Amino acid sequence: MWVIMEFTKKDLNKTIWVKQVDQEKNRRWYRVDATGKTLGRLAVDVAKKLMGKDRAYYSDFWDAGSFVIVENVENIVATGKKLTDKVYYTYSGYKGNLKSITLGELLKKNPGKALWYAVRGMLPKNKLRDARIKRLKLVKGTTTKYDNFKPINLYK
Repeated sequence: MWVIMEFTKKDLNKTIWVKQVDQEKNRRWYRVDATGKTLGRLAVDVAKKLMGKDRAYYSDFWDAGSFVIVENVENIVATGKKLTDKVYYTYSGYKGNLKSITLGELLKKNPGKALWYAVRGMLPKNKLRDARIKRLKLVKGTTTKYDNFKPINLYK
């Protein structure tokens, strides 16, 4: 389907760039069941799919990534003492307004936010990060909302 290298008599290694419009039309959808998965290991696989690093035509300045649906985010597991020792901070800029929450509290309050923070931290810090993170769909439980896109299971 994709022609990456074109061999001619003039130039044996002429690279063909896949246009951004073609990449957007052919985005894949992946589904992940997060039950029993470790937070960081799941975030690595999701971030790679969002960036499009699994594609043959990956380029760091084009957004060639796929959509990822993560189901059962409330069943994500953290190893070691991270539930009590890992702390997320938010600061508004006002004096005395530094707020902190541990990973255990965050998983009880909003389990999808913990995975969102992990994946967002693994994406490159450039202008494409916001567009990539919008393609991450976090769902408590299971859903049939995205079935019309025919998502592929990430872990077979």
